[in-house]
Amino acid sequence: MSRIQVRVAGTVQGVGFRPHVYRLAHELALDGFVLNDSRGVLLEVEGPGPSIDEFLERLRSEAPPLARIEHVEAAELEPSGIPGFAIVSSRGGGDQDAPVSPDTATCADCLAELLDPGDRRYRYPFINCTNCGPRFTIVRGVPYDRPLTTMAGFRMCALCQAEYEDPLDRRFHAQPNACPDCGPTLRFGSLRGEAALEAALAALGGGQIVAVKGIGGFHLACRADVPAAVDRLRARKHREDKPFALMVSDVAGARELVDLEPAEEELLVSRARPIVIAAWRDGAGVAPGVAPRSRELGVMLAYSPLHHLLVAARPLVMTSGNISDEPIAYADDDAAARLDPIADAFLLHDRPIHTRTDDSVARAGVMLRRSRGYVPDSLELPVPVPRPVLAVGAELKSTFCLAKGTRAWVSHHIGDLKNYETLLSFREGVAHFERLFAVTPELVAHDMHPDYLSTREALEYDEPTFAVQHHHAHLAAALAEYGETGPAVGAIYDGAGYGTDGTIWGGEILVGDLAGFDRAGHLRSAALPGGDRAVAQPWRMACAWLVEALGEEPPVPGPLVDLVDPKRWRAVARLTRTAGRTSSMGRLFDAVAALCGVRAEVNFEGQAAIELEALADPTARGAYPFDAGLDPREMILAIRRDVEAGVPVGIVSARFHTAVARGTAAAVRATGLETVVLSGGVFQNRLLAARTLAELGDLRCLVPRLLPAGDGGISFGQAAVAAVAAFA
Repeated sequence: MSRIQVRVAGTVQGVGFRPHVYRLAHELALDGFVLNDSRGVLLEVEGPGPSIDEFLERLRSEAPPLARIEHVEAAELEPSGIPGFAIVSSRGGGDQDAPVSPDTATCADCLAELLDPGDRRYRYPFINCTNCGPRFTIVRGVPYDRPLTTMAGFRMCALCQAEYEDPLDRRFHAQPNACPDCGPTLRFGSLRGEAALEAALAALGGGQIVAVKGIGGFHLACRADVPAAVDRLRARKHREDKPFALMVSDVAGARELVDLEPAEEELLVSRARPIVIAAWRDGAGVAPGVAPRSRELGVMLAYSPLHHLLVAARPLVMTSGNISDEPIAYADDDAAARLDPIADAFLLHDRPIHTRTDDSVARAGVMLRRSRGYVPDSLELPVPVPRPVLAVGAELKSTFCLAKGTRAWVSHHIGDLKNYETLLSFREGVAHFERLFAVTPELVAHDMHPDYLSTREALEYDEPTFAVQHHHAHLAAALAEYGETGPAVGAIYDGAGYGTDGTIWGGEILVGDLAGFDRAGHLRSAALPGGDRAVAQPWRMACAWLVEALGEEPPVPGPLVDLVDPKRWRAVARLTRTAGRTSSMGRLFDAVAALCGVRAEVNFEGQAAIELEALADPTARGAYPFDAGLDPREMILAIRRDVEAGVPVGIVSARFHTAVARGTAAAVRATGLETVVLSGGVFQNRLLAARTLAELGDLRCLVPRLLPAGDGGISFGQAAVAAVAAFA
């Protein structure tokens, strides 16, 4: 007879791991116990050596679907001779090191019960079990037990309690476990429960806009096939052009809207249930206003029981519950105040949300926004941080990252820190993660930009700070995601980042590793007339690049004649002589979009480039001149000539994308390195990324997958750089 103590680390709480251990132990006739504590799962088993060996093998191979085992440590003990196997109470205290599971889509078993008229949870919008349901958004602390969740105020009825206490039941210690008799309840005006649901369905069916309280916040929902409803939502939300996300009940419903590649379908049905951006299917029955001037739709599958009940009849627009640029509403009173001018009605429930989380978004297997369904899963750093680190990220598409040892927790999407409510959400999120994962930072990493609000937040801490150059952080994030330290050459293309020379970078060829970098090349710089106004008005960048290419003041290009006042154009042309300069690839895309007449002004970040990509003709051949020197002046003039000659915009766009891909490949190859990183927000452009990868086919290319290539991954890169450079 032998006895061992086993420590299991990873995402092993609230995922049915203890009943898994219990069932294995009983099946193999082993004695002992299992419990949760602040570090994960601790267990002891006693019995014949071969049975214990089989137990350890099956502990991993047959783990529950939501478990993510990072490591298992076993130590020999003296046999105790105490018979039986038990699940014992959780232990608190000590350093917390028990990852909390992300919120997870409704499992097949719960969905079957939801739709079974004979089940006691038939059409109950809060059905869940240990394999699915809310986790991160309801947890207040660890160990992950009901008293430390927002379900603490709901006392289980006798039937639910019996399920909760039965180790052989699918709902054993499912902390959100509930039923219509004892759990959360829907509310629609004065109606409750099923009546509230039916009233909400009737309102949606009649073309009304309904604010729906979900897992991590509010959505604004309306019928996707009613143009008047979609247009009304767009007007009230002050979201002029940015596409709306759609929700459908299943893959078959998604296929009616978009053409899905295998990788996209796999992502769509994953337990995270992100919004997947895919090609708009001909004949899709949705209003054109869902995604103006786009060839793509963002589609997600229902991921909560309530969503399944709402979209059973038809696809719905399901967009974030906010006014543009504000954080998503998640508290009832906040939603009532902010969404009342938008929504015709509210579908509420009385289960509090502790942490707001937006829906995650992916495109072509690349993460654009990492939030619900993925957070707070940790990522591994290739080099451990000697002491705990807080990395505060960038200013737009903000995330933060806490790192301890080799583990890094990148936060959910926070948003634009220039919005005060978002800044408060950032602070609350940092404090929550510090409590949840017992991390007390001893160093704060931040961007080099002195005026970023994230930098100012970092400087408010009493702990030492460490500045990381913006594009180096992009390079480091991709390296660290792949478990590497470098060296590599990175083509890092984005809208703006503060350079080491005090200018605005954004089209960079960097050679480096986690410790440092050299600027091996960059896009030729041009004036940035008006600063942030040039971002909102791409015609300014068209003017700046024409001045750069011609060396003199150009006339207003034909496609912009009716869109730009000639006096303003001349004023901006003169301004280019004294304006600051930028090597931003994002602004070059803006300039080309404006030269083609695609977009003179934008309503959201990246709009001009997105619409330019959407127009590209996939059959077009050829490319404009653009070589390893990354000087686009000749290309700009060639584009102007083609546009004036009446060459279709689709062909111009395709030739431009191919030119940038070829020039990038040439610049990368000139460094002689064989490991390449493609990152920065510009590489979220599917066409550019695909053509660049094709040009670099014989080299080893690392493209961010787990984190966004844009600024949502910056904080992870800052933590990775700090691990190597800040403690030297």
